[in-house]
Amino acid sequence: MEKCAEGYGLIEGPVWDAERGLLFSDVLFGGVFCLSADGTVSTVFEHRRGIGGMALHEAGGLIVSGRNLSYKPFDGGATVTVLDRNEEAGLVGFNDITTDSSGRIYAGGLGSSPVFEDGRGPQAGDLYVIDLDGSARKVAGDVMLTNGLGFSPDGKTLYHSDTHRGAIFRYDVYDDGSLGQKSIFVMTENGVPDGLVVSEDGAVWTALARNGKGVAVFEASGAFREHIEIPLPMCTSVCFGGNDLKDLYIVTGSEGTDSDKAGAIFRVRTEVAGLPQPIARVALAQAS
Repeated sequence: MEKCAEGYGLIEGPVWDAERGLLFSDVLFGGVFCLSADGTVSTVFEHRRGIGGMALHEAGGLIVSGRNLSYKPFDGGATVTVLDRNEEAGLVGFNDITTDSSGRIYAGGLGSSPVFEDGRGPQAGDLYVIDLDGSARKVAGDVMLTNGLGFSPDGKTLYHSDTHRGAIFRYDVYDDGSLGQKSIFVMTENGVPDGLVVSEDGAVWTALARNGKGVAVFEASGAFREHIEIPLPMCTSVCFGGNDLKDLYIVTGSEGTDSDKAGAIFRVRTEVAGLPQPIARVALAQAS
């Protein structure tokens, strides 16, 4: 295992870009960064805090979560709001996101902020899908703290972490992007599930936050396969990368350490490759 970078508050949203490298955010201190193949880190976007999930978009930029779901072009152009928060309806923002093979975006809505104090206390949120025409609809509800999202290799199952419940749920996925009834895939031990990815053999790899100290790997059946240990307690997300998608990037936060900038990125080689993440293809409204 190799430590690739450190010095961040709460690293989240890792996404592999074959042209640039590993893109990631710092939820607490703001910004989106890129870890290149030669190990250097550069700033992609400054300032914006609270980005828990990201996805590449065909227009040449990133979909980012946070106080809303937005598109930010790499060339520095104007930001486009894809789906806005609605605090009166109990939607205060968005956390992890993922894309399906057609380019739809699935975004976990937050009923309360898990990081920034808003006086609400824990509130359940909903799961949304943004269709290719840019319209959004609710596809699931009653998620206490939405986190990792990932599809099975055939695209017929969606996995979804609910951190407060210590559970990864699964949904059947229909052709129109809607979801069936949720059921428990696994309940985690020694930490709670955060970000997740799926490998080409159908295994689910989930970061274990809150003293989980690494990544738990589960077979498609739900059986436990292995635990990948890291030297920091707060494991927040995972991402496959590299030319063959066999580099597992593990990102962390500072919780449980004596520093507020202990968040780091680790990399380990795996025998199985991860699934490539489809780019988002949803229509974008006029820039704001």
